[in-house]
Amino acid sequence: MATILDTVGNTPLVELQHLNQNKNVKIFAKLEGNNPGGSVKDRPALNMIKSALERGDINKSSKLIEATSGNTGIALALIAKLYGIEIELVMPSSSTRERVLTMEAFGAKVTLLESIEACRDYAEEKSASGDFYLLDQFANPDNYKAHYKTTGPEIWKDTNHEITHFVSSMGTTGTIMGCSMYLKEQNKDIQIVGCQPTEESSIPGIRRWPVEYLPKIFDPSRVDRIIDVSQEEATVMTRRLAKEEGVFAGMSSGGAASAALRLSQELSSGTIVFIACDRGDRYLSSDLFG
Repeated sequence: MATILDTVGNTPLVELQHLNQNKNVKIFAKLEGNNPGGSVKDRPALNMIKSALERGDINKSSKLIEATSGNTGIALALIAKLYGIEIELVMPSSSTRERVLTMEAFGAKVTLLESIEACRDYAEEKSASGDFYLLDQFANPDNYKAHYKTTGPEIWKDTNHEITHFVSSMGTTGTIMGCSMYLKEQNKDIQIVGCQPTEESSIPGIRRWPVEYLPKIFDPSRVDRIIDVSQEEATVMTRRLAKEEGVFAGMSSGGAASAALRLSQELSSGTIVFIACDRGDRYLSSDLFG
């Protein structure tokens, strides 16, 4: 019999029918909101906890702690409790109420601080005391390995090996690192395109990290190109995805879609896949769809 954890991954890949204006290019969205926790972060959350248990780094009496902007926290809250492990999640106070309530619904303790950088510092300080185990999605290889083992192979299979460009928003960078590793092994000519906010833009789930907070798992050599997307552009595209494609997702997905569509206009042919990171209902208390 299947458990809820067996439903992580194998998410749908759907072709955009209306937004794409280049008939010689196919653009597909990988619908990660179909994971049980509602986002792409279910994959690394499961792999980080499961791998730590298998190595003996943690057990059921351990206390986990993690800094998160939201989706990883929801995934960890869901999965940690299924393994019977306590977890404290540290989030920016600007996070939507839906995210906090979802984590608490799964049984996690939630602490709110002023910024994601402050959250990361707080989590590191508490883990240094020895009372908590820091999963550290920003430096944990089990983050990107989840995508090397699952997301990349799914995309390769579901495009019938025809993918030419992979587009992903960059937060922890686990998705783009793991998918790049796998896809480049299959075909070194596949272009890996990262998406980040323009200066002064704020897009949940995508970051322009200060150098001192750059994720340790990030290897710039695995990304062929980075496209900057503005907050306004990501917002407009997120709304258009819902209204014109029926893809109800968050702003980071709008950012990735914007990058994919911009990229498509440069190509004479190709198959582009972008990651639709989560579901739009996670943002209904914000002004994203207002």
